[in-house]
Amino acid sequence: MTSPNLASRESLYQVYDHMVRTNTVVRPGSDAAVIRLKGGTKALALTSDCNPRYCYLDPEEGARLAVAEAARNLACAGAVPLGTTDCLNFGNPERPEIMWQFARAIDGIAEACRAFEAPIVGGNVSFYNETEGRAIHPTPMIAMVGLLEDVRAALTQWFRAEGDVVVLLGEPGGSLAASEYLALEHGLEAGRPAPVNLRVERAIHDAVRAARDARLIVSAHDCSEGGLAAALAECCISAPGGAIGARLTLEAGSRLDALLFGEAPSRVVVSAPAENRARLESMLGSLDVPHRVLGEVGGARLRIAVGGTPVVDLDAAELRTAWKTALPRLLRR
Repeated sequence: MTSPNLASRESLYQVYDHMVRTNTVVRPGSDAAVIRLKGGTKALALTSDCNPRYCYLDPEEGARLAVAEAARNLACAGAVPLGTTDCLNFGNPERPEIMWQFARAIDGIAEACRAFEAPIVGGNVSFYNETEGRAIHPTPMIAMVGLLEDVRAALTQWFRAEGDVVVLLGEPGGSLAASEYLALEHGLEAGRPAPVNLRVERAIHDAVRAARDARLIVSAHDCSEGGLAAALAECCISAPGGAIGARLTLEAGSRLDALLFGEAPSRVVVSAPAENRARLESMLGSLDVPHRVLGEVGGARLRIAVGGTPVVDLDAAELRTAWKTALPRLLRR
């Protein structure tokens, strides 16, 4: 959680005015910020996403995944995508391999934007991003805006209350290829990112919004960089008011590091009051959305067991402190 790609960005965004004339309902730090439109109940949700490692290893799939993650982040706020803008950052286009990356990324963006009905309405291109002839990883940044019909129904990513049940929407397995874990622990950028099935991805988004509309869930968080363990940790430590623990159990069946830190699209962690569990599971079943109850919110520690064997047992407050202070410490070096 102290990796630059996972650590809290608060030290960066807090130096800017992100209140936007008192219209900000959900500040930066959740999956998407939410800004009310005064004079009614509607609001806009905004997010930006890209994983340059994915795009380096597979430009077209990496671009599709960036759009899918942006749409997923909006869904986790309760919003429906409206439109997209992009900032396409690449190396020297006079080099054939760079122009190939650029062309493939555009193909991926176009396909995914059509799938989520979030057309590109503007953007820019930045070429020649190189140092001593070495190009940056292709980085097609995606910024997406979505609509909430009722701002009072906006969701955030953090767990809310003791006793709430934690449910994973989507399949639990992930891939270590192209993952943050592989880069951190083994110094490797290798393999190809797990591909996104855009139809399945959109079904997950629709299920999150349906559960929100039925007032069955109180939080939703996408599972992306760092895998499932990182997403669960963020749910425990990212609330503005402080940390809260959780007691969770994952099914055994794959190698431990892949289960905890493998990455894949189309996964969302939600929490719901215990009395809503049966109705939530019934709804997800009727929508044919795979899901698993992982455990419950509560206590002062993040505890994760796999097949009955404890594998994570961390003080949530200490984890939050490490996560929040990591980036300032790195920038001071």
